[in-house]
Amino acid sequence: MSHRFSQALFDQIPVVGILRNIPPLTVPVLARYYSEAGLTTLEVTMNSGEAATTITRLVQEFGGRLNIGAGTVCTPEDLETALAAGAQFIVTPILQEEVIRTCVQRQIPVFPGAYSPTEIYRAWHLGATMVKVFPATRLGAGYIREVLAPMDYLRLLPTGGITVDNFTDFLRAGAAGLGMGSQLFPRQLIEEGAWEALSALFKQMVTAYESYRDTTVKK
Repeated sequence: MSHRFSQALFDQIPVVGILRNIPPLTVPVLARYYSEAGLTTLEVTMNSGEAATTITRLVQEFGGRLNIGAGTVCTPEDLETALAAGAQFIVTPILQEEVIRTCVQRQIPVFPGAYSPTEIYRAWHLGATMVKVFPATRLGAGYIREVLAPMDYLRLLPTGGITVDNFTDFLRAGAAGLGMGSQLFPRQLIEEGAWEALSALFKQMVTAYESYRDTTVKK
């Protein structure tokens, strides 16, 4: 695949939308509404049905408009499958050192999962592009702030429990981005094919981020 991860696209709105076990034929429809709303980065988890095929199709249809990555990459074999499919970035739920090192060697952005300050530090110094703080559900935004206090050079991507209502708390705490799954892709709306409702949710997220960004810039 000729398209590579675009930092400029990610910076427009630093949200990684996580697609897990979404029917493969539905994913391109979701991606279209997602892109049209102004969101820019999607992750397809490797434990989803037909994940590699879905990644390839998304890169072919949305390359240049969306960053398309692979998530739940837990082994070197997962990594090779994801890269062969055209994944432009890699996300892991764990600190898998061989996966991180391979991505660094091949200049593929990698967001490895870590939980404790020691794991986060280790992931960063192995060469992580950002460290996925996971699961962030019970940690809250205060944890991000506290980790960054002594290590303010880190770029953290909290994932788990992030919602449209609380995501700005994590950004204010210093997060470089956010990972969002079911809160951004409600299963009931997808099963019902409620595309307009999904589109409205995506636009709500973008509007909330733009309001946060504009307020922050003014300060």
